[in-house]
Amino acid sequence: MIQAKQELLAALGEAIQELSPGSTLLAAFESPKQASHGDFACTAAMQMAKPLKKNPRELAQALIDALNARPAFQRWVASMEIAGPGFINIRLTDAAKQAVVAEVLSAGAGFGQQPANDRHVMVEFVSANPTGPLHVGHARQAALGDALCSLFKTQGSQVTREFYYNDAGVQIATLANSTQCRLKGLKPGDAGWPESAYNGDYIQDIADAFLAKQTVVADDRQFTASGDIEDLDSIRQFAVAYLRHEQDLDLQAFGLKFDSYFLESGLYSSGRVDDTIAKLMASGKTFEEGGALWLRTTDYGDDKDRVMRKSEGGYTYFVPDVAYHIDKFQRGYSKCINIQGTDHHGTIARVRGGLQAANVGIPQGFPDYILHKMVTVMKGGEEVKISKRAGSYVTLRDLVDWTSRDAVRFFLIGRKADTEFTFDVDLALKQNDENPVFYVQYAHARICSVIRNWVARGGDEATLNQADLSLLSAPTEAALMLKLADYPRMLSSAAESLAPHDVAFYLRDLAACYHSYYAAERVLDQTPALSQARAALLAATRQVIANALDVLGVTAPTVMSREAIEESA
Repeated sequence: MIQAKQELLAALGEAIQELSPGSTLLAAFESPKQASHGDFACTAAMQMAKPLKKNPRELAQALIDALNARPAFQRWVASMEIAGPGFINIRLTDAAKQAVVAEVLSAGAGFGQQPANDRHVMVEFVSANPTGPLHVGHARQAALGDALCSLFKTQGSQVTREFYYNDAGVQIATLANSTQCRLKGLKPGDAGWPESAYNGDYIQDIADAFLAKQTVVADDRQFTASGDIEDLDSIRQFAVAYLRHEQDLDLQAFGLKFDSYFLESGLYSSGRVDDTIAKLMASGKTFEEGGALWLRTTDYGDDKDRVMRKSEGGYTYFVPDVAYHIDKFQRGYSKCINIQGTDHHGTIARVRGGLQAANVGIPQGFPDYILHKMVTVMKGGEEVKISKRAGSYVTLRDLVDWTSRDAVRFFLIGRKADTEFTFDVDLALKQNDENPVFYVQYAHARICSVIRNWVARGGDEATLNQADLSLLSAPTEAALMLKLADYPRMLSSAAESLAPHDVAFYLRDLAACYHSYYAAERVLDQTPALSQARAALLAATRQVIANALDVLGVTAPTVMSREAIEESA
């Protein structure tokens, strides 16, 4: 069906040019809101009507006549009709729908993927300073970022996952001081315990490890403690390495590995911050006022100008941000996406403004941003706010330990990033259709079970590519095949729109189509030819479910518990 759709789109493009030479209208099909209206809908006639000054329904008829004259429509389309103000509803032949089964079985894990290209994409996410465990906000970033990277890879892009953090700022100084206080026997609540100190139990763990002169190894650093409680620099370096190691364990529990780490301190030591300041001053977009150095970011859409260098000395945080993004661009990344909380909304205009003012050839709108809202955690019907390990928030590892990696990933991707989300631990543990990840995974496991039973009765999976697909004519089969055929378009649209949640939405819809089909039609106890054709359809459905789950970093189980199966039956 993918080939059929491509041929139909090409023919539609030709017909548009025939009726409106030089038109820039792109050939496209939409999905009808009601299945009874057809398989595809075309709005081209309505879009062409105004510039051509013609009645849209009359133009729709002219377009149908032009399409009917083309071989692709003669081969793949059963009928077309005009509806409403000028919609064209298109019904495909059974052969067009059935073709997708063979296409999926042939492509396997590569179904829906585009050929590799030279587009370099960087996604920067999580980017947590090493001052404590990763919290649920970082978990949402981890799910979104990893899925988005996988999406871009399906489109042939070369993708880099990058983690950016500060290893020498005020927060790191607070971390070192907090650890030193623990080393000296102080604890939260004691006289002399700093008000700004970090209170989590993990600070005592760092102190104990420091006294033991342990060596800690993280993905991007290694350090051995001196054991000297007066050596604040050693405490600082050890604490950073210790917590980077802890964060790596969090990420491993989540099944995520970064390709590169970037330190904010490196922007200063390499001279990139100073070079950026020089470029901004040379642009003529800076001015001094009140002893501070300012950048006219209002020239680039910001709501007010921004301080670059404070009157008391030192740069504001957006200056290294600009330097960092110049570095990203100069490393050859044509597209960069930052995933951050909505509290970073104000940084977008000033960073983009700074990049334009630097005048180094960076296009407007660089970088892209995905801003996510907060996550509320519910357990036992009550909101969970505090983790003993972290001291003040629920951690990523709490969620994984309470539920599973699959549940955390699917749940956190299953809503649009800009919507607030409640992670219901009890729901994530349910083994029924209320739990969306169970609902999807069970569809995959159920298909595996049916195919195993088919094989036990003499079927051979190696022969599925020889199945007579013309036997697949039931309405639920047609709906399932249309949903399979929509997978490549969904992937490209989700990548273009930076919308990994679309993959989760698609999976729920595909699982629903399959479960409806399972309830309506039997694979076993049919003629051998029909059983083989239906097994082929199920194998194709299983493959697409597995492919889409892989994009989300979620497993596709082949067997699920007897209790789960009985509860869902």
